[in-house]
Amino acid sequence: MDRSKERRAATIFSYGLLVMTLTHVLTHVFGGIHTAVFSVLRDEFSLTLQQLGIIAAIPPLCQALLAIPTGLLSDRIGSKKMIVISFAVATLGALLASQAVNPLMFIIAICLVYANTTIYHPASYSYTTKLFTSKDLPKALGIHGAGGTLGHALGPLLVSILIGLLAFEWRQVYFLLAWPMIMGIATTIFIKKEDTDPTSEDEGTVKTNARDRESLLTSSLVMFLVFSGLRMMAGSMITTFIVLYLQDVKQMSIALASLVASSRTLLGFLAAPLGGYMAARVGEKRWLLRLLALSYLFLGLSIAVPNVMWFTGMYVASGFCNTLVMAARSSIMAKLSPSRHRGLGYALYFLPGSLMGAIAPLLAGVVASSFGFDAIFFLSIGISFLGLAILKVYVDVD
Repeated sequence: MDRSKERRAATIFSYGLLVMTLTHVLTHVFGGIHTAVFSVLRDEFSLTLQQLGIIAAIPPLCQALLAIPTGLLSDRIGSKKMIVISFAVATLGALLASQAVNPLMFIIAICLVYANTTIYHPASYSYTTKLFTSKDLPKALGIHGAGGTLGHALGPLLVSILIGLLAFEWRQVYFLLAWPMIMGIATTIFIKKEDTDPTSEDEGTVKTNARDRESLLTSSLVMFLVFSGLRMMAGSMITTFIVLYLQDVKQMSIALASLVASSRTLLGFLAAPLGGYMAARVGEKRWLLRLLALSYLFLGLSIAVPNVMWFTGMYVASGFCNTLVMAARSSIMAKLSPSRHRGLGYALYFLPGSLMGAIAPLLAGVVASSFGFDAIFFLSIGISFLGLAILKVYVDVD
């Protein structure tokens, strides 16, 4: 037992974690591109806000439909094969988007790109959590999460640079980004298969999983998924229209608006590993409650201040706090799910986000059309605090 713990603790900067972090960057690059070019799509295809909301809602709905099957498949065939499949799908989606001539073709392409993340996440998180002891898990997930936040930031940032500064067309952006996906396949081929022997787990992980080894869906896990769904719904409402909001309300150019949108998550490259370290010291749930409350406070202040610079500062601060809890959330999910069902567990972990990601853009489009963009922020903050209350009262991770 001690020999296994020493071996696994020593791999925190291993090639396996390096590849998981790099591929996490790549899988999220596409996520913010289609919403960042909403103003261009609106003009080119003569779309309304409600229609843009539909375009944003359909890909997460496809994610929701694929979530459980991909989680089960990940447990069955292994993480390595699933990650290779995910990047093959991403490459196909990017190439199709680069040739899109109508909204339907574009939606199909984005659905493929989003399917990549659905296939990737259960496999990647399952692989990462099986590499480390429970003591090092938040730190490792913080490093892994840093890749995801960097990827989220790079999408709008690339729009800002390639379209805003270098005068690329949006189709050329997708064509250019198809090639790094092939690099993702190449790096994954050389990782080792994950250790699926439950006897190699450290004592803390075995103790945590013993209480729910007979059932994955415990009451704490279900309520944690409810909290995650509300949190993702609130976040998706804002991120769907943030670039368009900055253009229409704050009178920013698409380059500057995309830069502001990306800066909220770009700092997450530092926040994610720092948050993992702090979660390991403070405790995952306690850290999560404190930092999310602070994040929602900053988001509320961003609406209250009239100055664009102050808005940007508060908005970025909210995103920084939000990213600080990424490792804590992932670590809690690992503790709530048995090792033998870890792929399915993480599929369920991302399922509420996909479901709410399908609902939130539609709701946000209606709210924005009826009451203005600011109403999206107010509704989002209310939903966020409801989720926080559910986490505090109903989720037990001890």
